[in-house]
Amino acid sequence: MLPKDWLQISAGECTELLTGHAFNSQHYAEPNASTVRLLRGDNVVPGSLRWDDAKHWATPYAKQLQRYEMRQGDIVIAMDRPLVGAGLKCSVVKQHDLPCLLVQRVARLRAKSHVEQGYLTQLFQTRQFSQHLKGQKTETAVPHISPNDIRDFQLALPSNLHEQRRIAHILSTWDQAIATTERLLANSRHQKMLLSQQVLTGKARLAGFTASGHKRNTPYGSVPVEWDYPRIGDVAAEISEKLGDSEPHPVLSCTKHHGLVDSLKYFKKQVFSLNTSTYKVAPRGCFVYATNHIDEGSIGYQNLYDAGLISPMYTIFKTNDKVVDAYLFALLKTEHYRQIFASAINASVDRRGSLRWKDFQRIHIPLPSVEEQQAIATMLAQGGREVALIKNQLDLLREEKSALMSQLLTGKRRVRLPADEAAHA
Repeated sequence: MLPKDWLQISAGECTELLTGHAFNSQHYAEPNASTVRLLRGDNVVPGSLRWDDAKHWATPYAKQLQRYEMRQGDIVIAMDRPLVGAGLKCSVVKQHDLPCLLVQRVARLRAKSHVEQGYLTQLFQTRQFSQHLKGQKTETAVPHISPNDIRDFQLALPSNLHEQRRIAHILSTWDQAIATTERLLANSRHQKMLLSQQVLTGKARLAGFTASGHKRNTPYGSVPVEWDYPRIGDVAAEISEKLGDSEPHPVLSCTKHHGLVDSLKYFKKQVFSLNTSTYKVAPRGCFVYATNHIDEGSIGYQNLYDAGLISPMYTIFKTNDKVVDAYLFALLKTEHYRQIFASAINASVDRRGSLRWKDFQRIHIPLPSVEEQQAIATMLAQGGREVALIKNQLDLLREEKSALMSQLLTGKRRVRLPADEAAHA
């Protein structure tokens, strides 16, 4: 039930919606100081615009194209593949995004005179709007929505423009806190990555460990002469035990960013075979990698259960006592080793683009003493905890803002207005 001074109206009644121009790709210009960027659907990601693959148009351009010039504060929505894993491809044009011109299959929304643009910005960030579009999108080869799908969205609107502005201002302060925390998280992750690259290759040594300064050259860069440089097969062995008729274990899947996960819990549905008799058993304390996708970073460490089941498409191996598993896992998850895996796949005779154990085990790794491995692993784990702490703070801010939006944007919770503004209600 809305407050009596609120309206239930459609997005079409309170916005001016424009879709972009069909710019001819044959006339794209080489970027220079006199060209302008074209705002395409590919440039719209949830919450921001990205310009790493921008297309350009020469200036001066025809007068009829001026209507497609973007302004700061414009809301844009990609109408092709509008919903991705990270959310709705909707963003606000910032000053640093200008100048740019709107391209077809991107919708631009501006508030009408009786509506605050910032209030609309918050409404189009809601889960309700995403769910509305999810129910409207056409399931074709390229899922898409239409301008009318956007216009038909029903929203709650305070009749008092000052109340709209006050709500938008309150929620924008949360946006600022979220943006600050996102930058802090990105910086923390970047610092951890740089630290990993330094200490895992011996470019930087930890205090208390001998560092002569002399290096050993290898095909993949230099390592300290004090370190060993064995093949993986010299310090690890493949495991290939199958379940057979034994009692079943939880089925695990290997992901790029989260390592090994419980398949049912992670995907919320069964994505593995009903018959798991041919699945491999992965005991606690072993490594698992996706034979066909390790070049994408799909490698994990089994510390979830005493035993788990792994698809036959995965490779399992276990290290000996010369290796600290946390050190090796950090090493194999670096971008440097992802590139090494990709090179090994290209050099393999396997036509399916996979890296089987016989080739994987030939890859060399820099290996300091067990004590230094442990020290490196401990330091990186501390860095990982700091990243996780910031990530938890970010998740909490997003949850708190979402809860506040559900109250403020529906009139369930009212904002206080200064007396002079309230008098105009």
